[in-house]
Amino acid sequence: MYLSPLQSRLGASALGPCLPILLYLCLISPHSAVALDLEPATPIPQDNDVGFSPNPAGRSPLSANYEPAFIPFDRSIIGRAPPENFNPLTNNEPFPIDIDKGAAVRFVFPLTDVKSRESGYSRLELRDEHSLLDDNDAADETGGTEGREGASKLERRQTSRRVYISANTCQQPVAVDPSKTTGSPPQLTLFVSKSPENMAPGLFSDPAQQVMLKFVEGAVMWNFTTKHDVYLAVYAPNVSDEYTGSYNFRIAASTERPYFHYNDSVSDALVWVDSDSQGALLYTQNLTSSNDPTVQEVAKSSQPYVLFAHNQDDTSINGLKHSYCGLQNHAQIALSMGRGTEMVKTSMITRGQEGFVRQQFFFGSLNSSAKYWGILAKDGSSSSGKRQNPIGGGGEVFSATEFETKSSHGNCAIITDLEFCNEVAYSVPSNPNTFSNRDLATWYDTQAKISYENFNKSLSQIQCEAPSSQRYSLVRTCEDCAAAYKNWLCTVAIPRCEDFDNDEPFLQPRAVFQPLPNGERLSDEVLQRFKPFENMTSYKSSRSPRIDDEVKPGPHKELLPCDYLCYDIVRSCPAQMDFGCPKPGGIGFEGNYQQHKPESQKLTCNFQGSAHVKSAAPPRRLKSVWAVPTWALVVVIGTALIA
Repeated sequence: MYLSPLQSRLGASALGPCLPILLYLCLISPHSAVALDLEPATPIPQDNDVGFSPNPAGRSPLSANYEPAFIPFDRSIIGRAPPENFNPLTNNEPFPIDIDKGAAVRFVFPLTDVKSRESGYSRLELRDEHSLLDDNDAADETGGTEGREGASKLERRQTSRRVYISANTCQQPVAVDPSKTTGSPPQLTLFVSKSPENMAPGLFSDPAQQVMLKFVEGAVMWNFTTKHDVYLAVYAPNVSDEYTGSYNFRIAASTERPYFHYNDSVSDALVWVDSDSQGALLYTQNLTSSNDPTVQEVAKSSQPYVLFAHNQDDTSINGLKHSYCGLQNHAQIALSMGRGTEMVKTSMITRGQEGFVRQQFFFGSLNSSAKYWGILAKDGSSSSGKRQNPIGGGGEVFSATEFETKSSHGNCAIITDLEFCNEVAYSVPSNPNTFSNRDLATWYDTQAKISYENFNKSLSQIQCEAPSSQRYSLVRTCEDCAAAYKNWLCTVAIPRCEDFDNDEPFLQPRAVFQPLPNGERLSDEVLQRFKPFENMTSYKSSRSPRIDDEVKPGPHKELLPCDYLCYDIVRSCPAQMDFGCPKPGGIGFEGNYQQHKPESQKLTCNFQGSAHVKSAAPPRRLKSVWAVPTWALVVVIGTALIA
């Protein structure tokens, strides 16, 4: 039907006033309001460890349980600010801080953020990638992947992680008057929350929801498994007026291993070999278990350990002996970060019966008749490459080793790095007025080398390369004989020196009635005690007359060679060389040999590679004494050497 122009104009005029009325009705319609009343977005499930609002003060009054829900992101992407007055910890990054006496410092380790960054879940979720799911997991029986994807994200966020908390005390209060204060300042205390409900661990929190750990010698370590953010607190004790100053410590959290590590599982990581009046020789346990040249060269290419030393009469490291930074700051001698390198030298060696690689340390400029702590450590930052936050970068400290220097008589001196007797590394009878240490080492080495050349001439007369039916032994060779003889010779020709004041019963007094290097003699009381032995060679002279004639060490005591060294020659060499060894209690044994006692806590006899610790390179030992002539001398054809 067509409308005339007049009808059209009338219709438009009538409809115009009705349009505003229709629009008004649509806006106030209750049905339209219901249609726009959307269901609230379901928040992404999280660990129930949130006890603070992510909204700054002054904004809309949201409930304390409010969690932001943004469709493209979950909370692991957005992150969350740490609570007020909490110091955030970053994975494998130390947090240094001062703390006053009687104060507390709080920390939070946002584990959810660490998991997100390490796993790369945030990148995958933003790109909607599901590379961690295979095709079978990507879809379930109902079809589609939305439900499976949500469950997978929830599992990832709720996966428990092992967390390592560690801390080192770098500074502590000092005694106002050290002469009146014998102890060390009290240690710091670490509190670690075990529950997301306990965000303020400490003295007044529920003990069931936290762990309290006292620092020990300036160090603390704790590890546990959790899926929540970790809340910590460190408390400083109220120190008495005997001390002044504050504490400084470093704390770190890690999901790999302790950042600061005290290792007490190896009680003898550092071995005290020997000392003289001004120096000490120490080395590590074996760093390799292979004699392969390639393996040894790789091991020798770096020096992995550092060493701290401190006089026990000085108390400044008491309370800090397990702390790497504490030792760096307070140890008197530190082979670390360029400190004290003139007083201590280090090198890589292969001495010892096994021939494995060790790291050796030699201290100089020490006090005589003093006891020291030697503390082996590993600098974590130098062994972690260029990584910004190195794992274990705070260093590793081992149990302290006690060693002591000899008296000021000056007639025992450490020699090392000999050309022929290359296994010798200990104190020998000396006199600083006749030989320097280097010349003394050369003198002893030369005497042994000359004696060995005479033996070698005799050994060359043996048919070492003969057929097996003509050889002197089917189990021993001329190489075994030569090695056994050299081992014995270097120990006998280069005696090991101890202080004359050392009263251990297994030590042999030498040159009792001769003057000391400074011209003094032993007291009349001591000389009277040795009067019955004045005509006995083993008491009135050194092991070799040439030592008295050329070195002139004066009164000292000798750690005698182990008896098994002699027996090993008899077992390894041809019978026609006519070697023999004295038996314990027989003629020639006393004053020349001492029995090795592996069960003893002390070094009772000398052997190549021996040290002042029980576990240092245990020697081979015969189960029974060989039935050989009991001569006082071990005789070489054409040559006689003192036994």
